[in-house]
Amino acid sequence: MLGFLFRRLLWFVLTLLAVVTVSFFLMRAVRGGPFSNERTLHPVVERNLEARYHLDWPMWKQYVQYIGPLNLDERGASTIGGDGTKVWGGVLTGELGPSFKYRDFTVNDIIRQSLPISIALGSVALLWAIFLGLTTGVLSALWRGGKLDLSMRLAATGGIALPNFVIAGFLILAFVFSWRLFPVAGWGTLRHLVLPGLALGAPFAAYISRLTRTGMLEVLSHDYIRTAHAKGLPPYLVLLRHALKGGILPVVTYLGPATAGILTGSLVIEKIFAIPGTGSHFVNSALNRDYTLSMGVTILYTVLVYALNMLVDLAYTLLDPRIDLEEA
Repeated sequence: MLGFLFRRLLWFVLTLLAVVTVSFFLMRAVRGGPFSNERTLHPVVERNLEARYHLDWPMWKQYVQYIGPLNLDERGASTIGGDGTKVWGGVLTGELGPSFKYRDFTVNDIIRQSLPISIALGSVALLWAIFLGLTTGVLSALWRGGKLDLSMRLAATGGIALPNFVIAGFLILAFVFSWRLFPVAGWGTLRHLVLPGLALGAPFAAYISRLTRTGMLEVLSHDYIRTAHAKGLPPYLVLLRHALKGGILPVVTYLGPATAGILTGSLVIEKIFAIPGTGSHFVNSALNRDYTLSMGVTILYTVLVYALNMLVDLAYTLLDPRIDLEEA
C-alpha cells in the first residue's frame, strides 16, 4: 500500500508539473493579452499594468515566478520574501496569483467562493445519475427483451449520444417555458439546481444504466441466485441482498471517473444556467485571457481528476481483496 501511494504521489507531481508547463506556454502563445479585450488603453497605462503583473518580463522569468516559491525582480535576480516587487508566492506555495479580470480578488479567493457551488451542482448531478442509472438498469435487466427493456436501452443510447447542453435545452423548453416548474437560471435555492443537475447527470446516468444492466444480467444467471429463489426468499430480497450487490460492481468502478467528469464537465451547464461556479469562471477566464485564473482552474481540475481516480483504485481493495495494489 505504501509503495502504491508513493508511486502515485510521484506521478502526481510529474503530471501536475507537465500540465502547468504546457498550459502556461500555450496560453501565452495565443495572440493578445489580459488587457487587449478591454477598451483601448493608453500605451503608458497598459505598460504600467503589465509591469504591475510582471507581464513585461521574458517568458521564462514569468514561468519561474509563477512556479515559485522564488520571485524575480526586474533584473532577473532571485529574491525571497519580496522587496516590493513580489506579486505572489508561486504555485508551490499554494498561491495561484491575482486575477487580471477581477482586480480585487486573487485566484485562491475566486476558487474558494466558486468551488462549493460547483460541488453542490456536481452532487445533485451525481445523485440524478445514480438514481436514474441504477433504476433503469435494474428494471431493464429484470424485464430483459421486453418493451420496457427496449425503451430503457433507447433512452440510455440517447443519453450517451446527446451532449449535456442539448439535454439542457430540452429541459428548459419543457420545465421552464411549457410547464413553468423551475427557474431558468440563477443560484440560491435547491430549485435552481434541479434542471442543471439533471442536464449534467443525464449522460452519466445513461452509462450507469448500461453498466447496471450488464452487471445484473451476469449476476442473475449465477447458481447462488437460483438457490436463493429455491429457498423461497421473496424476489425483492433476492434482488436487494444478492443480485444488486454483485451487479453494481462495474458501476462502483465507473463512479470515480464519473465524479471527476461531473465536477470538471460543468463548464457549459454553469454558463447556460448562469451558475457562478468554477466552470463558469473558467469559461470567462478563457474569453478574457485571464492567465492566472485559467491556470488556477486547470490545476484544480487536474488535482480533482487525479485524486478521484486514485480513490477508485484504493476502493478496489475493499470491493475485491484479491487485488494487490503493490502489483498495480
